[in-house]
Amino acid sequence: MRRRVRAAESAVVGLLLLVATACGSRLPESDFGDGPDRTATRTAAEPIRVGIVTSATSPVGGNAFTGPRDGAKAYFDALNARGGIDGRRVEVRTCDDGGSGVGNNECVHRLVDEDEVVALVATAALDYAGASRVSHARVPDIGGQPIGAAYDTYPHLYGIYGSLAPRDGKPGWDGELYGGTETYRYFKRERGARTAAVVSYNQSASAAYARLVTRGLRAEGYEVIAEQVDFALPNFRAAAADLKEQGADLVFDAIDGYGNARLCEAMDDVGAEVLAKVTNVQNWTSTVREDYKDAPRCRNALWATGASRNYEDTGHDAVREFRDGTKALKTHSQWQLEGWAAAMWFTDAARSCAEEGVTRACVDRFMAAGKPYTADGLLLPVRFEQLPEPPRTRRTCLSVARWEDARGWVSQGDMNSECSDVPQLPYKP
Repeated sequence: MRRRVRAAESAVVGLLLLVATACGSRLPESDFGDGPDRTATRTAAEPIRVGIVTSATSPVGGNAFTGPRDGAKAYFDALNARGGIDGRRVEVRTCDDGGSGVGNNECVHRLVDEDEVVALVATAALDYAGASRVSHARVPDIGGQPIGAAYDTYPHLYGIYGSLAPRDGKPGWDGELYGGTETYRYFKRERGARTAAVVSYNQSASAAYARLVTRGLRAEGYEVIAEQVDFALPNFRAAAADLKEQGADLVFDAIDGYGNARLCEAMDDVGAEVLAKVTNVQNWTSTVREDYKDAPRCRNALWATGASRNYEDTGHDAVREFRDGTKALKTHSQWQLEGWAAAMWFTDAARSCAEEGVTRACVDRFMAAGKPYTADGLLLPVRFEQLPEPPRTRRTCLSVARWEDARGWVSQGDMNSECSDVPQLPYKP
């Protein structure tokens, strides 16, 4: 039971990736002033050392958080095969924190203090307890997955989706983060959806995320059907039958991957057909056939939304390069592509340091410069700003794909064109 509780909580945290924006730091400003850079300029023959922290053996189970790590390592392997960065190879040091705060602090100590890495890249930590330590050491953490509020709380941490908040005290503005309604706007505009079901567990993290989704849907004018199931003994069939009876066009969820598969099976069993069963970037993977093997109709109604280009879009040069560089991987996922993009981001930062040498301070200056970054078109433009007040509305673009058994994930339009001016709604991290 304890394992499943943690799994559900972390799955809900993963869903919050879709709405995460910005925050601040609890460390005093004196901790972030100018100071000695412990990564001295090295000779051309020495490798450039980076670290990757991953909750590879977390309570959620194997492979839940390894996608960013695998994508980043594949990028650095391909980079080294081409000669590295100005003739210097990138040496990757990895650390599995086990999904615990204690383990995360141990990883941070090893990589930052003992191995003296220039930067962390593609972090995917269930409990990023060492975030303040990374920031205090002024180590740039580049392209990490915002599983929690760390990337919207501390300076020197640069999440894969950017941040607009001051990052100089508590999270966000007065302790609140802000997220947009672009996903709900998209399905209303493009699919004509008007009624949405939100399925959650009777468990605090799941219920809290469901309330956030419900609020966003109602802000976009949807009729919302709330379906809550018991966490210990979930009756997905009853939920599926009810959403069918009430005519739901869309289904959103605040449940774990296992529960999603069971929900889809129940929807097929009762004949519930919807315009879309909407999932998130963490579940945007090539394992859909296996994960939803007993729900063919629901499986082919799966849609995913995010902020990076579909890993199946091999007509795009940067995606094709990613797929060529990850041929050895047994499966593919959107998190792998984002890990690849994070490694590219570090590489561009390091190359900007050619004259003075690749140091933590130089890499951090590149990251903090405020210029939008797209990783050659793999990402929607990522920005880091420090707005004194939260935005009330924001023009936000969206990457959308639909699963088809015969073709895999099929992009729905171009992510740089699927844009809307949408309200930004507050929520507590």
